[in-house]
Amino acid sequence: MPPLKLCIAVLVALLLLTAFGRAQDQSAASARSEDYSGMYTFLREGEFVQVTVEEQGRVNGYISRYGDLDSDKGAFLDQFFKQGKLEGHALNFTTQTVHGIWYEFKGAIERGEGKNPGEEAYYVLKGTLTQYATDATKKVTAKTREVIFKEFPQDAGAEQDRNNDKKD
Repeated sequence: MPPLKLCIAVLVALLLLTAFGRAQDQSAASARSEDYSGMYTFLREGEFVQVTVEEQGRVNGYISRYGDLDSDKGAFLDQFFKQGKLEGHALNFTTQTVHGIWYEFKGAIERGEGKNPGEEAYYVLKGTLTQYATDATKKVTAKTREVIFKEFPQDAGAEQDRNNDKKD
């Protein structure tokens, strides 16, 4: 191969590799830009699920809910995730046991009714929630239901406060 053709071939190969690398960087950046971390509704008014997505799909968070047992009726209980994983849009988590009750969620994070990021229900957690309960005889029962938990809107007041601080 003559030297000029070899130089052109090497130049074309370098350009292709650079373009491929940029495409991968943009794809990874767009995946990272979809931050599903936030607060979502739970089963009853006033209850919520806090989801924090970390590197490599690791998920931390907790459920804040009202107690249902005679011993904790009306008390606010936090049940932290024992394990959680996000793979693509598939989300799974299991909570720690509190007062003999724990939850398992298997589903996905999907786009909801919200039109813009930060609006209510921009993302939703859609899937199957199983509530496990252990009674005094150590018998475990499970209650499964299909659920959709809507993302709470982000606080618009915080942005307003920052703008007011800049004016002072």
